[in-house]
Amino acid sequence: MSTREKRRRATGILLVLLILVVCASPEFRAFVTFPDHVRLPLGQAQNLALGVPLGTTVRADLAGGLSLNGADLGWEGRSLGGGAPFSIAALQTGQYNIDFKLFGLIPLRRMTVDVIPPIKVVPGGHSIGVQLRSRGVLVVGHAAIRDEEGTLHQPGREAGIQLGDAIVRIDGEEVRDEEHASVLFERAGRTGKPVPILVRRNGQELERVVAPVREQGSNRWRVGLYIRDGASGVGTLTFYDPKSRRYGALGHVIADGETNQAIDFTSGQIAAAEVIKIQKGRRSAPGEKMASPGEQVGSIEKNTRFGIFGQMSTAPRNPLYPEPLPVAMASQVKEGPAEMLTVLEGQKIEKFQIEIVRLMRQPTADGKNMIVKVTDPRLLSETGGIVQGMSGSPIIQDGRIVGAVTHVFVNDPARGYGVLIEWMLQESGLIRPRQGGTSLREESPRTGLVPARSW
Repeated sequence: MSTREKRRRATGILLVLLILVVCASPEFRAFVTFPDHVRLPLGQAQNLALGVPLGTTVRADLAGGLSLNGADLGWEGRSLGGGAPFSIAALQTGQYNIDFKLFGLIPLRRMTVDVIPPIKVVPGGHSIGVQLRSRGVLVVGHAAIRDEEGTLHQPGREAGIQLGDAIVRIDGEEVRDEEHASVLFERAGRTGKPVPILVRRNGQELERVVAPVREQGSNRWRVGLYIRDGASGVGTLTFYDPKSRRYGALGHVIADGETNQAIDFTSGQIAAAEVIKIQKGRRSAPGEKMASPGEQVGSIEKNTRFGIFGQMSTAPRNPLYPEPLPVAMASQVKEGPAEMLTVLEGQKIEKFQIEIVRLMRQPTADGKNMIVKVTDPRLLSETGGIVQGMSGSPIIQDGRIVGAVTHVFVNDPARGYGVLIEWMLQESGLIRPRQGGTSLREESPRTGLVPARSW
């Protein structure tokens, strides 16, 4: 190898190392992750770092709405130097665009700040029983039917009915529940003719025709489908708004356990629940809350990737936080210590120490915005960490509600996922969606996770 080639190779290696060092630096990470859109409640401040160790000019398109490090921020601009952290405070509601320019000339970033009225809600932590009645009946499996001659048939599969389909009409009649569907199929079978059915799949309605088969032995007319007309289980209340009586819970969508499809429902309710036993979680075997539901306390109006939402008929009380707490927007949440509220016995809400170990501030398609780790010795001793039934347990940091626990890692029950409260509040209608909509960051499928709930 010639001297020139050796120098070129050495230069290339040094360049790669330099790039790696720069990419690993806190300044570079701060610049790359700097938000382009934040919400900020009126009267609150947001600490930020641009990550540029050079002189930068900051300007807002409107004066009087924001301050930078305590000074009014308008079009005349303010200077930042040395890459030091800075504070943006909300002085007046409205939407503001902030431009960051290197030496006042070279555009670096633009950030939109939505200043919203202050929001306070009552933190939850209460165990709740959840019940949904599906729209029609949900197909959760196929079965083979042996006819009177001993031949096997699969009428439902042969008709093109898939797992996750919702059967909403049979022979033109609306399907109420599992028993009603069986009666309609039996009636159709006695006519000796194939029966038209209407199924809903991924938001679309499809016509199918199925020929019921008379089963050997039972003499019943069957179509070879396992069906279910709803879901029920145990979860946790996240927040309650005394003014609107709206609530949010679970932090994730209610999906059928067999098909993993979100349940399209016609009605639903939540009830107060009393925890009677906890099955401790361990590696590869998630634990579970076992609870007895009691009096109905609210309705379910929405079932979304950020949880269930509706109206409370009975105002919940939280003895740990009798007064509403402020909420933190996504940009205000930080990695570090926090606490979660949940019930381990009866209806007693308790605090437990956790740590937010990683944040993904943008809304995701599956509602996972943070990774949390249980650090409380007592909770680890009694439950092993996060168990099914804790979905929706509110997370509090620095006196503000920041999110809710949603999933547990199967192979590490001390760790799990959480959703940020901002996206739950937006889904509940307590804050308006961002102008232009909220972009979703798609998540690839993960193994080793289960919702921290009991269905």
